[in-house]
Amino acid sequence: MNRRKSKTVMIGNVAIGGDNPVAIQSMCNTHTEDVEGTVSQILSLEKAGCDIIRVALPTLEACDAIPKIKERIHIPLVGDIHFDYRIALKAIDKGIDKIRINPGNIGSKERIKSVVDAARERNIPIRVGVNSGSLEKDLLEKYHGVTAEGLVESALDKVHIIEDMGYDNLVISIKSSDVLMCVRAHELISDKTDHPLHVGITEAGNVFDGNIKSSVGLALILSQGIGDTIRVSLTGDPLLEVRSAKQILKTLGLRSGMAEVVSCPTCGRTEIDLIDLANKVSDMVSDIDCDIKVAVMGCVVNGPGEAREADVGVAGGKGCGLIIRHGEVVRKVKEEDILPELRTEIMDVVREKENGRK
Repeated sequence: MNRRKSKTVMIGNVAIGGDNPVAIQSMCNTHTEDVEGTVSQILSLEKAGCDIIRVALPTLEACDAIPKIKERIHIPLVGDIHFDYRIALKAIDKGIDKIRINPGNIGSKERIKSVVDAARERNIPIRVGVNSGSLEKDLLEKYHGVTAEGLVESALDKVHIIEDMGYDNLVISIKSSDVLMCVRAHELISDKTDHPLHVGITEAGNVFDGNIKSSVGLALILSQGIGDTIRVSLTGDPLLEVRSAKQILKTLGLRSGMAEVVSCPTCGRTEIDLIDLANKVSDMVSDIDCDIKVAVMGCVVNGPGEAREADVGVAGGKGCGLIIRHGEVVRKVKEEDILPELRTEIMDVVREKENGRK
């Protein structure tokens, strides 16, 4: 697809916008002051494929954790700040890689300017965030409620405030829990600015509902070439946000270097616990950073044929499974041995692919 041309912005050591890959973001659900818990979660998210991580900074005291966290992680750290401009100033002083603010709730223009000046001094990007819950009263009246047009106008008004202060190291975020409104807002703003866009469906819901809403919304936006970073917002484990984001990007052809699991929907011929097996295989390959396709099929009738297009696969039988590699059955194993045997074949293929790239 032809991607929207945006400026390149550096967030720590990660470049977004321009011709850079769409980056995956998530947000810690730990208390930022809990350095051990926050670092542990971030390291897990890094391993899962997170490129940029955000933490809440609700107090001045929370900012004291920033350098302690940064010295132990390997991806950029973003501070989420509302209402108190002093928190933004302290976060910048403590070495945050980017700040997320809504200039509409950060205070007067003088206070906004003090934040902008501090960001300019350190060349720290500012993410200007607006969502449907923060739309100003005058825009609600102008557009008779929350609309895509109102979201865009609100975001651009705030961007212009910062630009007029002589700073343009910005990222824009406009989000709504209304999927089609969110899509429309991104379509409207995409040709009105060249700042990178952070894309997501806010407050999407629990893991089931949120994944559906996020997948639909992000696919409609990203397939138009719009979006430089994404977050799948779920009421659940942030690890699931990252895994979902990776799968969305891979499905759209926007990310490579990860395993893909295909599995059949089960039927009356299935004689192994396919649902449990498919889930375990998905978990097992989640940390593999190689383009490999793994098929998990429930029966030996269609399984071998359906797995032919995969690098590695299994077709279940009665208490057993056929291990398939590049379309050929390599051996028959007991059901309890399927997972370790499949792992062995998968890692073999990964080594093959890695050696082929050398």
